Amino acid sequence: MSMPMDSIIKQQSAVSGQQSAAERQILTETGFFWRERGGVKVLVCAALDEIGFVNGFSTRLGGVSPFPSGDLNLAGFDEDTAENIHENRKRFLAVFGGEWRLATAWQDHGDTIKMIETIPDIDNSEDRADALMSGLEGVLAGVKTADCVPVLIGDPKTGAYAAVHAGWRGTVQSIVKKAVSKLKETYNSDPKDLIAAIGPAATGKSYEVGSEVIAVFADKFTASEKYFSSTREGHALVDLHAANRDQLIAAGLSPGNIFTAPFCTMERADLFFSYRLEKQKYGRTGRLLSVIGQK
Repeated sequence: MSMPMDSIIKQQSAVSGQQSAAERQILTETGFFWRERGGVKVLVCAALDEIGFVNGFSTRLGGVSPFPSGDLNLAGFDEDTAENIHENRKRFLAVFGGEWRLATAWQDHGDTIKMIETIPDIDNSEDRADALMSGLEGVLAGVKTADCVPVLIGDPKTGAYAAVHAGWRGTVQSIVKKAVSKLKETYNSDPKDLIAAIGPAATGKSYEVGSEVIAVFADKFTASEKYFSSTREGHALVDLHAANRDQLIAAGLSPGNIFTAPFCTMERADLFFSYRLEKQKYGRTGRLLSVIGQK
């Protein structure tokens, strides 16, 4: 005997409610919460929020882009229309309230850090850099990802902040460690005061790499094997979350001041864009934005 439709709907709603409750508990335990407006859903690090930094990791929800439909694509003008991206960015920024200027850069998987100190710095998104840093008010420094690791850093004493894009290439170049050094050099930040949030990315449960990546890590880091789980000959899963967390600790941050989002972009393609999954499937993929600025 088939189950009545109203019973199926009630059952699905109950399961969804249980999943939502479980997710909220996990987020609370890891130091994050959702902020939503107009269908746009943004993951926020509570610790950064509490010390005066607007911050957020975007999701794919609530936009106008056909990726495949209704997605919040926030970058990639060669794969989407400018009208779509500008509308999506407008919706994304509206989640934070107030008036914000978005500062981004042309990312090329390097270790260059761009300083945002003037209006032209904000408006010029063609500078090549994979980290942005500022102490200005009214600005959100943002990095674009779709599996790579976004890291947001805030200094509660100086008001300085940084957004970092760390794929495997940026990770082996120790870009987050260099960002902490730059904060210390430029703003006299004490690493022990810094709060860092590591955002959604392809995790060590899903992100498989080849022997060339394994070899580069081995060349750069002592005991690099701890970041890898072998899968097949010449291949392994890599944990970039752990690698970047270790770099932050090595740079002087307190382990208790580092918060890691409990999401894998490859496992949760319902929430996040995943280059590895979607580029092959659709021939293109959207981009997420991770932003931070002073309240």
